[in-house]
Amino acid sequence: MSGSKSPIKNQTISENNLSGENESSPFVYASLTNNLSYLQSLFQNCPDVVFKPYVVESTSTCLIYLNGFVNDESIPLQVIKKLLSKDFMEQYDLSHLEERMYTTPINETNEMNKVVSEVLNGHSVVLIDERDKALIFKTKGGAYRQVSEPSSESVIRGSKDGFIENISTNIVLIRQKIRSPRLKIIQKKLGTQTQTSVALVYLDHLVNQEILKELQKRLDLIDIDGILESEYVEEFIEDSPLSPFPQIQNTERPDTSVASLLEGRITILLDGVPSVLIVPTTFWQLLQSSEDYYHRFYFSTFIRIIRYFSVLITLLLPAMYIALSTYQIELIPTDMLLTLMASHEKVPLPALLEAITMEVTFEALREAGVRLPRLVGQTVSILGAIVIGTAAVQAGIVSAPMVIVTSLTGIAASIIPKANIADTLRLLRFPLMVLAGFLGLFGISIGMVLLGSHLCSLKSFKTPFMTPFAPLSIRQQKDVLARVPWWFMRQPQNKDASPYRLFKRRRSNR
Repeated sequence: MSGSKSPIKNQTISENNLSGENESSPFVYASLTNNLSYLQSLFQNCPDVVFKPYVVESTSTCLIYLNGFVNDESIPLQVIKKLLSKDFMEQYDLSHLEERMYTTPINETNEMNKVVSEVLNGHSVVLIDERDKALIFKTKGGAYRQVSEPSSESVIRGSKDGFIENISTNIVLIRQKIRSPRLKIIQKKLGTQTQTSVALVYLDHLVNQEILKELQKRLDLIDIDGILESEYVEEFIEDSPLSPFPQIQNTERPDTSVASLLEGRITILLDGVPSVLIVPTTFWQLLQSSEDYYHRFYFSTFIRIIRYFSVLITLLLPAMYIALSTYQIELIPTDMLLTLMASHEKVPLPALLEAITMEVTFEALREAGVRLPRLVGQTVSILGAIVIGTAAVQAGIVSAPMVIVTSLTGIAASIIPKANIADTLRLLRFPLMVLAGFLGLFGISIGMVLLGSHLCSLKSFKTPFMTPFAPLSIRQQKDVLARVPWWFMRQPQNKDASPYRLFKRRRSNR
């Protein structure tokens, strides 16, 4: 069937109709010819939209679907042959057809916009002559990659599954871990052109209803043509979009998402995106890993301490080196000072320019390693750093201690589990280096005061970003700097079930 202009008068479809913003949408007419003329004119120059005409019991029908989303060979078997029911053609009994379809869900609609939306979502639609309703068959398929371990959040111990680009599969991964009717899902569409499916997942007895309403309000205010990644949504809904610190956590791991749901948080899933967003978020969440809870609490606490020191090294080590080697020389031990002076003897650049040059070079090598093919990217970045560092020292452009400082800073940034907060700390070290180059340790102190004030002023969906330290809450610090045992994290209602008494009971039962 070739596309032609629709004979239907005064019925045009606009972007508002497709996005569901206009309530006055065209309806499905009893004439199959008019319906097909309208749809073919709408899908003109869309060869992936397939129109298959059939004659069933002397009645003309047409099957419409999106090629690639549905298996062409299975559609006639699943859909058309099920329509070979004389009783259905006479009575149009949807429940009777569902019984014959066995497993395929069926809906019907008389709105043409609904027909268009379902076809674009990958479902099959059947139009029947002399019937003013269309049948929608949930036959969505398509090519999706298999569930596998996310490369950005790999763990030694724990589940190896990760989210993929199919939102239905991602919801199933969460359902497999929380098999409770209290797990609720709110679905939305974002993007006037992409019509991206969005799902808000939460536990209704744990979630803060005010935060849930605020989240829905912010999502409804998003006005954009398309949503291609979760960062699009993140920038629209976070409290302080101009802040360099991410106020929303993202993860590709279902167990991390489920753990947040059990804490009363909300998970935002987007179709076509393998990572999900978690709100509200605190600063300390961004420094924690799911593997912290899969090891004994002694080791997890030790790793967290190393991680927090890595944050300080990433942020302050180059600035401290610049301040001490330029202004506060008297704070350096004599033997180390002589070594530093000897290494700087042939270097023409001041410490500030030397540090900025090395840090920018290291960041460029890191970016090159990411963009190059995976088989050679890591090798090129490592060898490039070694070769360039060695050549720069031998040429007298930079000093050997500066190469060591840059290397330690890069290693420390790699220890931070969340890439978004690691990127922020890598970026913030440059203004601290400038302050150290002009004001020494006093400049670093000013930068840290400003940084701390900014962190304490941030909120994530009305939740203070530095909770539980600002405001201070002793009870909530059982899982921040240290990871205490599970039985000590409990907050029971009665005193007999307090962590201390549980511990004494365990000792007495031995």
